[in-house]
Amino acid sequence: MEDRPIRVQPADRLSLVQEYYFSRKLKEVARLNAEGHDIISLAIGSPDMPPSPQTISRLCEVAQRPDSHGYQPTMGTPELRGAMAAFYKRWYGVTLDPASEVLPLIGSKEGILHVTLAFVNPGDGVLVPNPGYPTYTSLSKILGARIVNYNLREDNGWQPDFDELEHMDLSGIRLMWTNYPNMPTGGNARMETYERLVSFAQRHGIVVVNDNPYSFILNEHPLSLLQVEGARDCCIEFNSMSKSHNMPGWRVGLCATNATFISWILKVKSNIDSGTFRGIQLAAAEAYANDAAWHREANIETYGRRRVIAEEIMRTLGCSFDPSQVGMFLWGKIPEHYADAEELTERVLHESRVFITPGFIFGSNGQRYIRISLCAKDDKMREALERIKKTIK
Repeated sequence: MEDRPIRVQPADRLSLVQEYYFSRKLKEVARLNAEGHDIISLAIGSPDMPPSPQTISRLCEVAQRPDSHGYQPTMGTPELRGAMAAFYKRWYGVTLDPASEVLPLIGSKEGILHVTLAFVNPGDGVLVPNPGYPTYTSLSKILGARIVNYNLREDNGWQPDFDELEHMDLSGIRLMWTNYPNMPTGGNARMETYERLVSFAQRHGIVVVNDNPYSFILNEHPLSLLQVEGARDCCIEFNSMSKSHNMPGWRVGLCATNATFISWILKVKSNIDSGTFRGIQLAAAEAYANDAAWHREANIETYGRRRVIAEEIMRTLGCSFDPSQVGMFLWGKIPEHYADAEELTERVLHESRVFITPGFIFGSNGQRYIRISLCAKDDKMREALERIKKTIK
């Protein structure tokens, strides 16, 4: 009997999104490397340094135990929730009930999925920053939400324009995504912005979700949205160990808010995953106790040295940038003679053999910007600078 091809089509939602830019572009970089081009990547924010020694020791210790390998509670272990609450109290002065107001996540991407499922019906509106993290848009589209962009602009310090927001049609808006300190622009968190976000949420019945993984990177004064009075009643904050604790592959983050919101998000989460390996949870709890000296060396001194090199790369490319920006990237505006950022980044990739990120992937307001990651060894960044100096005139 002759086999007949089965006519199978993907779900309609796949037509709404593309493969993630870095997933696609890294295939090209891998091909160039296979051809012997030795590309230096200054594109992705994946910390290249290890976690603290005690974090790794704790993981190894727990993994050796015969009773550590079973399923874990979706809510997370009491040890991890307690460490997360203690971290917020120590660094932000925010008191959280570890039993009901904090929820471990398998990274912030998971949190974006779960929060959207918990709060947004198909057709409901979601406020997404432009420029902003692409996953806010892509996951919202996959889940049938209506994307409503709000502008972030350089002349406003990449903060929300609240006058503009107030004049927008906010009917049917359920969530607002914010991200301070901001990625990709490096705009720092401001208490005034946080206070206005809480007021905005209260007056319009919109849940504001602040994605806060960068507050320790090149930043002497970490802030939290939950420091604002009343924020917990209408806002959610994500935090992640990927950036601040050099643990991107471990996939540990947290969600902090009021107990009711946590119960709704947990209802979604408990139907999707089965908890994180106990060794990772207990090691993460150990990492949350890293002292201030560890954070200074890892998050201020190391990235500070690299930032100096990145600024020289920007100047060599003729780009302008705000020296007050924070985080593990440097965001710069391209010279006028380039049609768009991709023209410059493609030239740098193929002539200088350095991979940097064009700002268009973060939204239309990023069309004339590029982003340089600080997640490469100092010598690699210096080599990238020398390559660019030799090839880009």
